[in-house]
Amino acid sequence: MRIKDLLKVDGIELGLAASDKNAVIEKLVDLHDACGNLTDKEAFTKDILAREDMGTTAIGNEIATPHAKSESVKAPALTAITVPGGVDYDAPDGADCKLFFMIAATTDGDVHLEVLANLMRMMMDEEFTSKLKAAQTPEEFLQIIEDKEAEKEAEAAPAEEAPADEKFILAVTACPTGIAHTYMAAENLEKAGKDMGINIKVETNGSGGVKNALTADDIKNCDGVIIAADKSVETARFDGIPVLSTKVADGIHKPKELIEKVLSGDVPAFKADKAEVADSKAENGDSFGRKLYKHLMNGVSHMLPFVVAGGIFIAIAFLIDSIAGVKMDGNFGTGTPVSAWFKTIGGYAFNFMLPVLAGFIAMSIADRPGLLVGIVGGLLASSGATFMDPGAAKTVPSGFLGALLAGFLAGWIMKLFERLCDHLPDSLEGIKPILLYPLAGLGIVGVMMCAVNPIMSIINTGLNNGLGWLGSHNYGVILGFILAAMMAIDMGGPFNKAAYVFGTGMLTSAAALLKEGAAVTDPTVVVCYQAMAAVMIGGMVPPIAIALSTTFFKSRWTEAERKSGPVNYIMGLSFITEGAIPYAASYPLKVIPACMIGSGIAGLLSWVFGCQLMAPHGGIFVIATIKQPLLYFVALIIGSVVACLILTFLKGKNKK
Repeated sequence: MRIKDLLKVDGIELGLAASDKNAVIEKLVDLHDACGNLTDKEAFTKDILAREDMGTTAIGNEIATPHAKSESVKAPALTAITVPGGVDYDAPDGADCKLFFMIAATTDGDVHLEVLANLMRMMMDEEFTSKLKAAQTPEEFLQIIEDKEAEKEAEAAPAEEAPADEKFILAVTACPTGIAHTYMAAENLEKAGKDMGINIKVETNGSGGVKNALTADDIKNCDGVIIAADKSVETARFDGIPVLSTKVADGIHKPKELIEKVLSGDVPAFKADKAEVADSKAENGDSFGRKLYKHLMNGVSHMLPFVVAGGIFIAIAFLIDSIAGVKMDGNFGTGTPVSAWFKTIGGYAFNFMLPVLAGFIAMSIADRPGLLVGIVGGLLASSGATFMDPGAAKTVPSGFLGALLAGFLAGWIMKLFERLCDHLPDSLEGIKPILLYPLAGLGIVGVMMCAVNPIMSIINTGLNNGLGWLGSHNYGVILGFILAAMMAIDMGGPFNKAAYVFGTGMLTSAAALLKEGAAVTDPTVVVCYQAMAAVMIGGMVPPIAIALSTTFFKSRWTEAERKSGPVNYIMGLSFITEGAIPYAASYPLKVIPACMIGSGIAGLLSWVFGCQLMAPHGGIFVIATIKQPLLYFVALIIGSVVACLILTFLKGKNKK
């Protein structure tokens, strides 16, 4: 997409006379309306005026670019006028404005943003804008823009690496709407740096996201940073580096002064919050395994609301049918109109689990282009589509494992495809996110999942059969102990999350089996629900054990620890394991082993008692949906007391 795709001949009027700023805006809006770009002219005018209230859109050099994102815009578009007599538009340089572009942007999508960014950069060229102001016809006006755009494309080439002894400045530009001033400031800073013989790299935080992002090496080797922004940008990464913060308008009008000030040595080093610095450094220094974990957790965190809400609705349906005495067969959960409503609505939410999991794993890896391929990959995993059976009429879904594979592979493949597309001409930049990435991604993930689904289906079937075997041979107690103990190892960390993800995965397997007609009494379904019960009870024990110890063995704890202890009763009963983290951090070799043993015993007893949990979260608040709820509560008390006694023994008397 190029500028001529957004600016039409009918949207240009030259040589007008306008009395004031409002008259200019009214004329530009009228042109948009006449070109059919708007659904509601009045609403769009209000959005334009609201943007003007945030600060003038005049940029100096007799130019103004009124712009707004609006629900009233059908498609991204430009209009333009020239006013030879000039209009007072509150320009920062005090001069009247004679050249006006009005940008109408949609609230979703960013195809047009790169095009508009290029236009904003071109308007920093005074010779170019002089030609536009002197144009006699709309056709000539458009041709001047097309010629300049072609010239810019021809000039585009990778920047040469700066000599080691050359000064290196970084900059970040951003404005509230991220359409015009962001790119103008970037253009002028780059131009000033070139004129001064200074190597400068500018990151733009526009509506299309972060472009030309600063790397850890850039930050490490730079002599200073200029932040020309009217909105918040990430600053923790610049800890210890001279940072000059100013408004975006200064990046447009005073680029040389900003660069000189940074190089003068008078700019103090930036000091960031310690926690933010730690997060920033951790992000830059992550190992491959750590990155895998973070991608997985991004998917899990977005998946959990669907699992929790959907799972609880399904559990309520089962509870209602249990009370109503409905037979536990393949129709259990839909035996009454009320239970059928809960199970159907819960099923709709639950069915999003795998697509959302895979989608946000892929998005974590490849940013927005990864979202589509991940979601479609997760959906194909949940259906089990193959080349011979794309409708998945006779196939076994590849399930949770297939969705994990889809998320990671789709994300990496799309990231590779994005890098390949970096070699395409700049003129295709705008079409990448809306056409190239989705089209290629859909084809890639379709072929990939149809190829791997048969293999993953075999693995998934094998796991289900293995779970059924565990249940029928009474070996599940070992699994119950392990899963519950894992919940207490790091209390919200990788081991805890791995156990929880396994438990929610078992719920997915159970839901798939029930959908195929299995009864809730089927051994494999039972094992799935028992695994989830063990996971939750394992996460409830640590906070309760600490609360018990601080309540009944006060001499082992400081006054502050005793005061904080009782809140862990609520945390534990609510299945919030993280309540135990402060104590585990203070006494890791005493708290963690005690809690692991107590949680493991609770999980083992839960399995022995035949407790089943159909909801993935909720703690005591979903106790009514648990099979054998009283015995489950007994297992929880025993595990918590055991952990409390071991912890109290290991802790010893407080010496403070």
